[in-house]
Amino acid sequence: MVKFKFISILTLSLTLCNAYAQDKRPRELGIEIGVLKTGPLNAITDVSGVRVGQVTLQLGDSIRTGVTAILPHSGNIFQSKVPAAIYIGNGFGKLTGYSQVEELGNIETPIVLTNTLSVPTASDAVISYTLGLKNNENIRSVNPIVGETNDGYLNDIRGRHVKQHHVMEAIQKATSGPVEEGNVGAGTGTVCFGYKGGIGTSSRVIPENFGGYTVGVLVQTNFGGVLEINGVPIAKELKNYPKSFTYDVDGSCMIVVMTNAPLDARNLKRLAKRAMLGLAKTGGIASNGSGDYVIAVSTAETNRIPYNSPNLYLKTETLRNDVVSPLFLATIEATEEAIINSLFAAETTTGVGGKQIESLPVDQILDLISTYKK
Repeated sequence: MVKFKFISILTLSLTLCNAYAQDKRPRELGIEIGVLKTGPLNAITDVSGVRVGQVTLQLGDSIRTGVTAILPHSGNIFQSKVPAAIYIGNGFGKLTGYSQVEELGNIETPIVLTNTLSVPTASDAVISYTLGLKNNENIRSVNPIVGETNDGYLNDIRGRHVKQHHVMEAIQKATSGPVEEGNVGAGTGTVCFGYKGGIGTSSRVIPENFGGYTVGVLVQTNFGGVLEINGVPIAKELKNYPKSFTYDVDGSCMIVVMTNAPLDARNLKRLAKRAMLGLAKTGGIASNGSGDYVIAVSTAETNRIPYNSPNLYLKTETLRNDVVSPLFLATIEATEEAIINSLFAAETTTGVGGKQIESLPVDQILDLISTYKK
């Protein structure tokens, strides 16, 4: 089943299309990754207040790209900043805003994902969005957070078809609730393990005796390696790992982690590092030309950072080091499942130059996994 939403755009008369490529997610097909429970939606939006908006650009035979925006809360993020950290698994990428997050330990704008050559445009749009918010009339510095993967195999990336209004639309239409996966938003033209990649998401809820907190992950998958699903060596069994290298193992993976656990930037950096373990469990190798970045954010209201305050001191509530291990596990599991979800949701795509990337052979994979269970 494929669902479409059409939005008329005056400039270029582009058709924006959001699609579900698969009727069922892996978990609904019996592939239960990890041991922790998922949230109700099994999505990053299970973290209260988190919203996601996506704009998908598909036009003719060459435009296969888009924008995905993730907002940690519904308020003015610049005026009410949130603790954050960024971990670089492999730095062959273009992540705007990294140094200030590293220095101050917070973010002050939505997080936007797009393609490599659209990062400057998206950054400009995030700045315009932030400057236009009420109470921001006098601010003179904005640190936009924009990440990317290179969708140039399927997309006419040199055409730079993502415009500021697409980014603004993605931010403005961001909602809580189910998150579309696969060939949508920033994942429209991506390739993963030689198959069609895309946007994927998942969540985990840790036990009540450790706080009952939720961890949500959203990924933009565009990387390579030797695919494994829930411990089953899929690429090896299908003898298709050379295929994983036709688009090379290079690429990128953007990983966004949100949690309502009260963590400071230091422990968020530790959380972000664990997301790379989730990527590794899928067979990703963080190759030489792969930009693998993890952005981790705490949405806890107790830890919000006001832009202006009469107080000299910032009072926060932070979990102790010795109780964060369950959050580490939650991050690993949610990252692994989000990546697999992106593959199951994506559909075969033909792009620029007539190049085609096929979707994951779901039936074959289900048969393999069933065999390994015996």
